[in-house]
Amino acid sequence: MEKSGVLPIGKIIGVHGMKGCLKVFSFDASTDWFDPGHSLTLKRPDGKIQTVVLEDVQIHKNIIRMAVRDVNDRTTAEGMVGAEILVSRSDLPEPEEGRWYWCDLIGLSVYGVNETYLGRIENLFETGSNDVLVVKDRETEILIPVLKSIICSVDFEEKKMIVDLPEGL
Repeated sequence: MEKSGVLPIGKIIGVHGMKGCLKVFSFDASTDWFDPGHSLTLKRPDGKIQTVVLEDVQIHKNIIRMAVRDVNDRTTAEGMVGAEILVSRSDLPEPEEGRWYWCDLIGLSVYGVNETYLGRIENLFETGSNDVLVVKDRETEILIPVLKSIICSVDFEEKKMIVDLPEGL
């Protein structure tokens, strides 16, 4: 499977205090990327790429307050609001068996167990109880829950997913 490119793992959503602390919303449940001393790559809204080094980090749920080297005032920090925090796809750990990264599923062709083509995975979203695949074929859109009972197989080399849809889906 191709593991190139970069993925956003968070976004700077605001500032905290007068000393330039940044408020970050993490897209990932893991906060391993945000350890003090760690370097992060930022992509600012204007497209500029910047590397920062974390000095201090405080975590509360999905909001991370972090101080970065050479950002010592609120004005400098405000200029960073809106920047995405990026990681290389190759730096992500292998997912557990039967689990996948959303970015790897998008674009796969989806077939029913009877080999009927259902469409391509265009997007995914969370519902709270499970993730849902958005599968499109021209004008037709099918929402498929990501459940062990429905997802039969995923073949990244063939770029193919086989699903066993319950009646009525």
